[in-house]
Amino acid sequence: MARFANVEVPAGKQIKIALTYVYGIGPKHAAQILESTKVDPTKRTKDLTDAEEQSIRDQIDANFVVEGDLRRRVVGNIKRLRDIKSYRGDRHAKNLPARGQRTRTNGRTKRGKRVAVGGAQPKAASKT
Repeated sequence: MARFANVEVPAGKQIKIALTYVYGIGPKHAAQILESTKVDPTKRTKDLTDAEEQSIRDQIDANFVVEGDLRRRVVGNIKRLRDIKSYRGDRHAKNLPARGQRTRTNGRTKRGKRVAVGGAQPKAASKT
């Protein structure tokens, strides 16, 4: 298995797909990396030579923020929004959608499982 940015990528997959296992590299960036390093995108990860692996590693290190650094940057950006009490920071703090989506009927993914509100059933008559 090849390692890029401290992530083991699958050996049996094409390199353009395997690179997307690294946080911060999607299909577009994977294609850019392979184009600049002159590696065939349909080549399997296990068939890469050591020189090709090293050139891909160098390209990622030089031009992309990935994995831990990127995660820290994203968390820091969200923390900054919360600290300055912006609208987006407030939405993040309340665990609600931050980009203008409606929440009256949708938004279950962000808000979580439905919680039943008490008092929906009529109370039974009590004996006095």
